Amino acid sequence: MEIYRSLSDPASKEFEKLLNSKLSKTKIEEGKIIDGKINKITNKFVFLFVEGLKSEPVLDINELKSMGLGEKIKIGETIPVLLEKIEDKNGEVLVSANKAKKIKGWDTIVSHYEKNEPINGKIINKVKGGYIVEHIETGSLAFLPGSQVDISPVKDVSKLMNVEQKFAIIKLDKLRGNACVSRREIISSFNKQDKAKIIDKYKVGDIIKDAEVKGYSTFGCFFSVNNELDVLVHLQEISYSRVNHPDEVFNIGEKHDLKVISVDKEKLQVGCSRKQLSPDPFEKIDNFELNKPYKFKIIKLTDYGAFCEKSDLPGLSTLLHNSQISWSKKNITAKKMFKVNEEIDCVITEVDKDKRRVAISHKLTKASPFEEFEKKHPIGSIVEGEVVNKNEYSLFVQVDKIDADIFVHINDLTWSNNNDEELKNYKKGDKIKIKVLEINLQDQKLRGGVRQTKPDPFFEYFKDKKIKQTITVKITSTDSKGLIVRPEGTNLDFPIKKTNIAINAQDARSSRFINGDRIDCAIQELQLENRKVTLSIKLLEELERAEALEKFGTSEGSGKSLPFKSLADDLKKKKDNKK
Repeated sequence: MEIYRSLSDPASKEFEKLLNSKLSKTKIEEGKIIDGKINKITNKFVFLFVEGLKSEPVLDINELKSMGLGEKIKIGETIPVLLEKIEDKNGEVLVSANKAKKIKGWDTIVSHYEKNEPINGKIINKVKGGYIVEHIETGSLAFLPGSQVDISPVKDVSKLMNVEQKFAIIKLDKLRGNACVSRREIISSFNKQDKAKIIDKYKVGDIIKDAEVKGYSTFGCFFSVNNELDVLVHLQEISYSRVNHPDEVFNIGEKHDLKVISVDKEKLQVGCSRKQLSPDPFEKIDNFELNKPYKFKIIKLTDYGAFCEKSDLPGLSTLLHNSQISWSKKNITAKKMFKVNEEIDCVITEVDKDKRRVAISHKLTKASPFEEFEKKHPIGSIVEGEVVNKNEYSLFVQVDKIDADIFVHINDLTWSNNNDEELKNYKKGDKIKIKVLEINLQDQKLRGGVRQTKPDPFFEYFKDKKIKQTITVKITSTDSKGLIVRPEGTNLDFPIKKTNIAINAQDARSSRFINGDRIDCAIQELQLENRKVTLSIKLLEELERAEALEKFGTSEGSGKSLPFKSLADDLKKKKDNKK
């Protein structure tokens, strides 16, 4: 490599020759790890001397401190660095101590792998699918799969974090510089001989006392026996009843008795069963009647219910779903109602021997409050109750302290259109009268209404009215869509659409009217059963025009004194047609 090419001084040229000759002899190459001797130290930088380089490589002092090399930051000490660039665009030498450490660390790991030697490391972080292990000696990182943490599943790995321990290198990708390690391999190799001795203690038929639940899997549950042996209880050996997952029956840390059903000395495995500690309960299930109460013991509580075991029939476990705890719809859950080991009354509602399934219900031990309500208060009854709950669109009312609330929708509070305002008038504890509108025993639903306890003002006003009849209304509001009017003597508001304001389009303007005006209009449509009415000023004009044509259209010169030119024209056309 040539340097100082711009120098013209003869002495400089001679120096150039000597330096280039020196570089060629030292064989300094980019991408290689070289030793740099600390020549100078400042507050921020460390300057190195490397024989054969034209300038001093510079390192950030914080980089060395973060690598744990603070004790080596002394003049005269040697530090390995990676030579990245002999000369960058600024003419400076570019080196890295951190990269050199990683490369040396990788070389060390490769050496351990080739010799089949374990490395010392510690678990420092959790990632998707496993954990990151840091090599103690070099700081290099390796991947620890979740399945390689221990011989059996470990629910809590926090106790193993940041603890120096040995790991076997099970896979190495030299091209990408990735290493995969295993803690499980180390444990297996260390425990193999000892485990064989422990397994010799057990034979098929033995009863293991107080085995502790250690972990779950999709195929079974792992138990620790005397802190010296892990055994598996397969999913099918947990209970005579169907179990979808071990956590339906067991809690971590619980202790249970187990029966040894297999011993494999070659694989060093012991298989156990919990259900075989007792006879198959389904052989005696026909002795029990459907819909008759029996004692069940709570063995586990979940968010969706309680797993129960029949007290006098061990091995028969089943789920008591939250929906079968109480007739009430007040968000009752098993966790709120019961405790583990508590005995409760339940009725057996269904038995399926083929699927080995038993369905139970706690609420059926009591009479249905909905049936009780129907007997006392059939549909159409007027009852008095107490508001026990309220939300943004309804009330819930309890009657006679029956454990079944009546649902009252906001639309059933008042006959007027101010439902939201009416709802604000009610609070918990209010005594109100309601009419029973619906009793649905199958869906366990009661519906009632407050407004139905009073006469319907719509029916009262329109019951003797007919289509095309003229009524007087008061304008309560106007907008671009039309008018809102209120018939005299009522609190009922109805719209008159813009298209129904006038015959002539130029007159169909809501701006012609102001709030408080009293006007006449005609009933265009009326459905009493659906509480539907359509009002129209336009229809009234049409009716009045037809009446005028009929009354004045036959006399000579008729229509000349009428105030509306359009009506006069209609009368003239009618007269001409008769000629």
